[in-house]
Amino acid sequence: MTLKEKSNKINKILKNRYPSVKTRLVFKTPFQLLVATILSAQCTDKQVNSVTEKLFKKLNTPEDFASIDRESLEELIRPTGYFRNKAKSIQNCATTIIDHHGGEVPDNLKELVKLPGVGRKTANVVLGAAFGVPGITVDTHVSRVSQRIGLTRNKNAVKIEFDLMDLVPKEDWSDFSLRLIYFGREICQARFPRCADCPVYDLCDYPDKTA
Repeated sequence: MTLKEKSNKINKILKNRYPSVKTRLVFKTPFQLLVATILSAQCTDKQVNSVTEKLFKKLNTPEDFASIDRESLEELIRPTGYFRNKAKSIQNCATTIIDHHGGEVPDNLKELVKLPGVGRKTANVVLGAAFGVPGITVDTHVSRVSQRIGLTRNKNAVKIEFDLMDLVPKEDWSDFSLRLIYFGREICQARFPRCADCPVYDLCDYPDKTA
């Protein structure tokens, strides 16, 4: 079996297990999703949603975020952790969007990754969920699972992204990422993977898997 054949089988199995997938971050606009994704670094989606539920009632547009004083923003997002760096990134991002994109979030990877504090992971989340543009999002779950099941030998997120792009049909990129995230949370957990319940057990290369 080739690696691509293996990938196709895993993709099909995960499609059956998770037929409907979407980001768990709550948002109404592309900019809200961008903010929520920046806040999600080193923080759970549940915690981010609890913060943004209140945050987006006070601040909504790039102009709102750009004009609020930094310390006030820091206090609003403090529960997400790393709040000083996140506040700086969000405000700089909002200012750049106003100054260079007419207040609208760019809908392409090239321009998104130019925004302060926005890397390929954040950009692909926004592209997939807000604009319907396919992209492989490599978070800790996608990185861990794709390595364990043998779809990549790389540990670098960008290299993993390109490895998966070569294996998975483009139209499935965003949903495949989300399915790996769902799967990583439910079954292929970091410390105690539930190998006995794994639907891709027979296709998995993980040397430490248990029966």
